[in-house]
Amino acid sequence: MRKPIIAGNWKMNKTAEETKALIKDLIPLVSDTDNVDVIVCPPFVNLATAAEALAGSNIKLGAQNMHFEKSGAFTGEVSADMLLAFGVKYVILGHSERRQYFGETDEGVNKKVKVALQAGLVPIVCVGETLEEREAGITSEIVCKQTKLAMLGISAEEAKGVVLAYEPIWAIGTGKTATADDANDTIGAIRNAVKEVFGEDTAQSVRIQYGGSMKPGNASELMAKSEIDGGLIGGAALKAEDFSQIVKF
Repeated sequence: MRKPIIAGNWKMNKTAEETKALIKDLIPLVSDTDNVDVIVCPPFVNLATAAEALAGSNIKLGAQNMHFEKSGAFTGEVSADMLLAFGVKYVILGHSERRQYFGETDEGVNKKVKVALQAGLVPIVCVGETLEEREAGITSEIVCKQTKLAMLGISAEEAKGVVLAYEPIWAIGTGKTATADDANDTIGAIRNAVKEVFGEDTAQSVRIQYGGSMKPGNASELMAKSEIDGGLIGGAALKAEDFSQIVKF
């Protein structure tokens, strides 16, 4: 059995004080959910505040991105070591917004995955298709290619430590959601791509989240599907009550 994993991607939202308040509200709402891994991923500038607020709770700290180099002339970037110093356990890599707005590539995501694993961070690797690609009927080809390229050059054992997140780009922040069956089928295709490279044992161990507008109203239906192991939550992660309801799906 794969342990469910619900991660809140706060994106570019919340000040330090708002971060503290949201976490304070969230902790008691999810304190009895040891059967689910719960992660919050605030902006870089709020990691220290979040780490302090999360101390002693069952919620783990994640980051929204990192660079693949250890240090250097990379203005505006942060390294794995910098994240570890704040107590970060998880890091989102290859989010569609990073790919779309900041030109991130499959090659760059792969470099980050390798560095994250070497550092002891759990990468949450995002894959997903555009509306144009979906309408062309090539969803499976796109997400399977992204999955294989993201995990290129790592071992089967390392692959078991990667979390994948299927996030249909057309459903992010739009309120649109893939049907539970569609999401399950696509995640099944992603799992099969892992199987093709690493074998059945690894494929059955890897946790794959759904990341396209999961919210309290549809979390139960999505999480009931056999291939869906959790959610990468955007807007609903910014409200403690909404996020807790998803965690308790």
